[in-house]
Amino acid sequence: MATESVPQPGSWPEDPQEDVPITKDRIWVDGCFDFSHHDSAGEDCYRFVKAAGRFLVVKRTPGISTTDLVGRMLLCTKNHFIRSLAQVLKGEEGAGSSEERVAAGTAMAQRVKDYASDETGLKPGALVFSWSGTASAMESNTVEDAGSYTKLVEGVGPRPGQRIVYVDGGFDLFSSGHIEFLRQVAKAEEALGRQKGWYEDTSVQHRRSTGDGSDYGPAYVVAGVHDDHVINHWKGVNYPIMNIFERGLCVLQCRYINSVIFSAPFSPSKAYLSNLPFGIPHAVYHGPTAFMPLTYDPYVAAKEIGIYQEVGDHDFQHVNAGEIVQRILRSRQMYEARQKKKGEKATGEDAVRRREQMEEEATALEKERAANR
Repeated sequence: MATESVPQPGSWPEDPQEDVPITKDRIWVDGCFDFSHHDSAGEDCYRFVKAAGRFLVVKRTPGISTTDLVGRMLLCTKNHFIRSLAQVLKGEEGAGSSEERVAAGTAMAQRVKDYASDETGLKPGALVFSWSGTASAMESNTVEDAGSYTKLVEGVGPRPGQRIVYVDGGFDLFSSGHIEFLRQVAKAEEALGRQKGWYEDTSVQHRRSTGDGSDYGPAYVVAGVHDDHVINHWKGVNYPIMNIFERGLCVLQCRYINSVIFSAPFSPSKAYLSNLPFGIPHAVYHGPTAFMPLTYDPYVAAKEIGIYQEVGDHDFQHVNAGEIVQRILRSRQMYEARQKKKGEKATGEDAVRRREQMEEEATALEKERAANR
């Protein structure tokens, strides 16, 4: 929808274009582009590009399929959940033989590294960690557990003068709502930097002369991503629709993120914030979302320390996993027609009704929690 067009969040595109149709006239404009890229599901909509000899097939990214995601929404399955990403990456959890689990874990670890690359796709970019703490610390706001960190991917750490900013969330079905929140965080930090003279010529020249010659922004944004069981504890049904590995990859590719912490606790306690690899952050940001039905304030510690910041209302705050699932349910007939064309079994009315009932039960639980908060 045109009303949900937001700034491109990806780290790698250099000049993204929106709402550009592929037409015969556009193809034959000399110098328009060298090549058009699409994944291996490219069809006739690229016939003009192919005829011009400017079509390249890029292998589809394994593991994240929109068809699979829609199937999870409609069938309410939970077999995509991951109990411990750290264990999966080591080959100690998952389906198959020991050798198959190790091979799968190695491939997944490589993909994390690939997604953490810089804008060139060739050099280290985001720092990636996994946090380990007690089960109670994952969900409760009363447990002070510093936990421990394991570095999964080496990357670029905070640079001189940068403020450390912490954000966290489920980031399920990474959407315009998440993107706009992160963009607003970056915008707020840029405004603060401007007030403090970050963008003055002398400051820019100093950073360039004392570093590698490049400049950088005033904030280093660290994103904590919650485990599957933690999100499901609060949201129920079969949320998250994407598991922690898939959600983490989505966060890693976002240009507003400098570091990712997998398996971050739902409520960042004082002990957790103090033990971050970069020290206590200068700010902890939260956005205007009501997607998680909570019984407590998860940001009490950040407020007590005096580092809590809120992003105000924005045009995409209503876009979250729940909203997307409802859109899919309303468009089920289109999905089933697509599945039939592909020769795959469509989802029945019983499965859809089961989803609707589970959503209704989750909504009732939300109201009960809100009344008891």
